[in-house]
Amino acid sequence: MFRILLTKRALKDLEKLDENNKLRIKEKLNILLSDPISNSKKLSSPLIGTYRFRAGDYRVIFDIDADKVVILHIGHRKDIYK
Repeated sequence: MFRILLTKRALKDLEKLDENNKLRIKEKLNILLSDPISNSKKLSSPLIGTYRFRAGDYRVIFDIDADKVVILHIGHRKDIYK
């Protein structure tokens, strides 16, 4: 079982979102607790993070460190990779 840790940046990103998108992302984060790798895609460029998963039009960028899923950044799909 994994634990989820959010960086200060990710918390700030999450606070900016409306309630519907916050709820959708929180539900998706619960899925990551059991098996984060099979529910996500590996990024081709590890400059911003190693993995990402989709929550509607939003993307969550994260790394895996032992038994922790470290959420690095949450943003709209058009802006997150810039």
